[in-house]
Amino acid sequence: MPTLHTVLCDILHIEIPIIQAPSRVATPALVAAVSNAGGLGMLGMAGRDPEAIRRVIAEAHRLTGRPFGANFLLRPQEETDTRLAACLEAGVPVVSFFWEDPSPYIARVHAAGSLAMYTAASADDARRAVEAGVDIIVAQGWEAGGHVRGQVAILPLVPRVVDAVAPIPVVAAGGIADGRGMAAALALGAAGVWMGTRFLMSAEAATHPVHRERLLQARETDTVYTSLFDGGWPGAPHRALRNSTITQWEAGGCPPSGQRPGEGEVLGHSAEGSPIMRYRSLTPLAGTTGNIEAMSLYAGQSVGLVTQSQPAGDIVRAVAEEAIRVLQRCASLVQTEGKVS
Repeated sequence: MPTLHTVLCDILHIEIPIIQAPSRVATPALVAAVSNAGGLGMLGMAGRDPEAIRRVIAEAHRLTGRPFGANFLLRPQEETDTRLAACLEAGVPVVSFFWEDPSPYIARVHAAGSLAMYTAASADDARRAVEAGVDIIVAQGWEAGGHVRGQVAILPLVPRVVDAVAPIPVVAAGGIADGRGMAAALALGAAGVWMGTRFLMSAEAATHPVHRERLLQARETDTVYTSLFDGGWPGAPHRALRNSTITQWEAGGCPPSGQRPGEGEVLGHSAEGSPIMRYRSLTPLAGTTGNIEAMSLYAGQSVGLVTQSQPAGDIVRAVAEEAIRVLQRCASLVQTEGKVS
């Protein structure tokens, strides 16, 4: 059977150029399932202290002998130095960075024998990261779910970034949920794809059942690009499913922070018992209680393509197989000179 193989596979020592986007729902079981299927699973390090980082990485190592990665949000609210040290000591072969300048951390990642990735929102952003020593660039289009750094769509962004940083491999992120999207990204020059929303519906993800149901019901028009869910991370744009919190805010004239409907209201509690306030930047996980629908339910514009829950390994294989069929069909459209169709 035909296979997909790009330079990304060689660099990451994977078989299929699919990377599962890191998030709070990315359990060690999800990460391991993606890696065991031939892709690259990614753990999210946001909000974890060094001991928690060591614990989840150890669990992922227990579940897979394949490469996987860890992602760090570079923002003032996160203390990166000690957390990165814990990650590297635990033996993670790939470390990705998002949001702010990754240059202070690249040498440490390389010194530990690991690879560094960075999520960029423009060609200039990507070029600066490569000059700092980043090994792989993730080009994030504004279609992406969760926090979104820029406002350029994936179609114009990926070729711009590819041209800017060649021969550094570029991974396309945002709006990709099936093999058609993967084939399109490869045609744009990407060496692989980064998928988040599709994996929210994976069997191994810690996605709350209410969030899952909203994902299954959603159309491609049901997400909103906003900075509304700013509790804990002000001024950071993101894409989420339209819900009652968003519609009530819009009905109230979109007032600024401090004057919004229901501000200060406790919507529910995390599995650990911590209160979750309205407008909090926090994906509700399985075990969260309360008014889940009103919380930040992150999703990308590809959500309309997500139609079922599947094991993560099946998602990796299905997307790759569909991409191969699409690329073969596209190749059949090219006619040799003089041939009559």
